[in-house]
Amino acid sequence: MKTENSFFEISDKIKAAGEAALKKAKAKFEEIDDIAEYNQQKVLSAFIRNKVSEADFAGSTGYGYGDTGREKLDRIYADIFGAEDAIVRHSFTCGTHTLGIALFGVLRPGDTMLCVTGTPYDTIHSVIGLSGEGMGSLKDFGVKYAQVDLGSDGRPDLAAIEKALEIKPKMVYIQRSRGYSLRPSLSVDEIGEIASLVHSKCDAVVMVDNCYGELVEKTEPTQVGADLMAGSLIKNAGGSIARTGGYIAGKKELVELCSYRATTPGLGKEVGCTLGENRNMFMGIFNAPHVVGQALMSAVYAAALFESLGFEVTPTSSEKRCDIIQALCLKTPETLIEYCRGIQSGAPIDSFVVPEPWDMPGYDSKVIMAAGAFILGSSIELSADAPLREPFAVWMQGGINFHSAKTAINLAADGLYKKGLL
Repeated sequence: MKTENSFFEISDKIKAAGEAALKKAKAKFEEIDDIAEYNQQKVLSAFIRNKVSEADFAGSTGYGYGDTGREKLDRIYADIFGAEDAIVRHSFTCGTHTLGIALFGVLRPGDTMLCVTGTPYDTIHSVIGLSGEGMGSLKDFGVKYAQVDLGSDGRPDLAAIEKALEIKPKMVYIQRSRGYSLRPSLSVDEIGEIASLVHSKCDAVVMVDNCYGELVEKTEPTQVGADLMAGSLIKNAGGSIARTGGYIAGKKELVELCSYRATTPGLGKEVGCTLGENRNMFMGIFNAPHVVGQALMSAVYAAALFESLGFEVTPTSSEKRCDIIQALCLKTPETLIEYCRGIQSGAPIDSFVVPEPWDMPGYDSKVIMAAGAFILGSSIELSADAPLREPFAVWMQGGINFHSAKTAINLAADGLYKKGLL
């Protein structure tokens, strides 16, 4: 029988480094498996409690009145996330769109949105009004923006947040994941600390951009004081099966406001046909705990491997994981580009494509992306991307099964070795 190494020509140096990385990651793998099992039981319990049946997978058309599958999926997400209510729709086109619906759903002219985790991710800038003047941003509609930078350690600055709350913001916005930065991603406990501080000082709505963080820990932000959170179904929560969509979960009255933005005031969650997407979305959230575990194992392996090859990584292979993202500081643009090309060469789809940096909409510098995914843009499938700017770090995420992801990571490392970039 052939082994993996019979199919791929990987140098002895990288094979040896890979074996060492597996041994180094063993304890972390066991921890990940424990969390995945806990979350899988939580999800299974929600399915059983809500009596999911074959009939719930039927697609509705037109207005979508009486779509029991759509309504049941909302309840399942609320149960899993420990929230009062949720809205899950295939018509939410991406994470940024879903976040935008939540922001416009809650904020009104004259309100202030206070972001307490530094400058948010690039693609949300035009939604807030940090860029894209005249495009219909929150700023264009009279919503003010304020920001608290992170502390010198990359963590939320609670003292500065407390001071900033004196402006009485309508919303305190928390980005859980690191985005294109090297700051640590936030744990659910850290989010709970911020929420507790905010609620002790004012009546602001605490909203969390939960993208990349779902099911990484045993609890979610809405279980520790967040009033609202949102994310994408082609990241963690869709389990690599949902073909598109997003979710918003939190307090019932806030989810209802968001539903008016998703459809129209007065209709909200009562309309919205599912067009046969229910089955994929049900299967996606059911599969999500396992797939998130596989993605985390892939990230830990990459960290352990590249640590051994002399690169700075964040988080390290032994650090607590709060999202699925792994940053590798590759030092030069040449190494960054070659790494992405190596990941692409190990993808099941479009492995023959050679990634090139390009001017991607929503970003202020050229971006290179490696992604050979069954679902276009799916961040829960193995991908690697980065803007071509200092510190020439690449952000890797996903891996719907560890064995395939490990091979792609080995190919990327081997490509660097054979080109003299290690």
